[in-house]
Amino acid sequence: MYLATTGRRDAPPTPSGVRRRVPGTVLALGTVSLVTDVSSEMVTAVLPLYLVLGLGLSPLQFGLLDGLSTGATALVRLLGGATADRGGRHKQVGGLGYALSACSRLGLLLAGGATGWIAGALAADKLGKGVRTAPRDALIVLHSPPEDLGRAFGTHRAMDTTGALLGPLAAFALLWATADAYEAVFAVSFCAGAFGVLLWVLFVPGRRDRPVPPGPAEAPRARGSLLAALRSSPGYRRIVLCAALLGAATVGDSFLYLLLQRRLAFDPTWFPFLPLGAAGVYLLLAVPAGRLADRLGRRGPFLYGHGALLLAYGLLLAPVPGPAALVGVLVLLGVFYAATDGVLMALAGPFLAEGRQGGGLAVVQTAQALARLGAAVAFGAVWTASGPETALVAALLVLAAALCAAARLLPTGPNPEGKRT
Repeated sequence: MYLATTGRRDAPPTPSGVRRRVPGTVLALGTVSLVTDVSSEMVTAVLPLYLVLGLGLSPLQFGLLDGLSTGATALVRLLGGATADRGGRHKQVGGLGYALSACSRLGLLLAGGATGWIAGALAADKLGKGVRTAPRDALIVLHSPPEDLGRAFGTHRAMDTTGALLGPLAAFALLWATADAYEAVFAVSFCAGAFGVLLWVLFVPGRRDRPVPPGPAEAPRARGSLLAALRSSPGYRRIVLCAALLGAATVGDSFLYLLLQRRLAFDPTWFPFLPLGAAGVYLLLAVPAGRLADRLGRRGPFLYGHGALLLAYGLLLAPVPGPAALVGVLVLLGVFYAATDGVLMALAGPFLAEGRQGGGLAVVQTAQALARLGAAVAFGAVWTASGPETALVAALLVLAAALCAAARLLPTGPNPEGKRT
């Protein structure tokens, strides 16, 4: 059975009703992500102001820089995941990604106004994120019991989101204290990133706490290419397909925030704080959503999370008061991420044989990321040609169709506790 290929099966069974502790490795990974997200979100929050207002770049130039750096992460995830799986080098490859992102902050600090150096620093940051994501998530799978993967990923994502909340606040506080000295933000961001790398080196183990001998049925499947995993596991193939289908119907958050700003006509200076509302809801619900997915099956919460996104689209189109739309959309976005982000990894993890976790999760992440990139381009094109309302109606219809298809395609195999997923 595919479920026998992951997790720590040598651990004694836990009596029913007794709450298990979150593995120490997951807490260490969450702490690293928290510190690193403080570092990265400090830069993300001020970068548009720095490039457009500080250096005088046009919005088109900023868009090209941002698009170049974002596109650089899509396929490098596959390389990072596959490399980490070879010889179990998840810690080494993940650490390289964190170090690359930390050094990118130093690159921004030294770049001055040189656009080429700035583009290189942004690309290095995104490449580092792409390299580290799959090995990090593979370590969560390797160090967590299969029946607790939802809670493990929920805990990690909650800690990660805490950093995403603290980063912009720290950045704007620094700008206020230093009279808009962007170099101070980059310097503090570099120090925080370097501290995250240090935590990774000191506290994140490279392998599981106890070796797990492969069973006779899984030994021949523990080796081989990722293509073999795709061929041998129909359930995994369906998860990859559904991640791509639903990703192709997922409008980027920035578009939804722009629609909110247009509808409420509030001061644009408040725009950077909109993501904090959704992130706060995500932080509150990530762990409960993960635990619920472990108890009831991960398939349902993943679909219901996309249902929350569908409701957010509908709320933007509905004739409701502006403040109600603002609160409702931010809450629904937070619910969407809490019920889908870590839950998707927990859903895919048990379908991957030993030695394929990094590459297998990277395929899921890459399929979703490329589909979302295409969705953003398509939404922007329809918005430009026919207006925002038409684009949003099209997105709502596409998401509804993708949800119906995913409800039929997602695997319904037993999870580690015998329930249907």
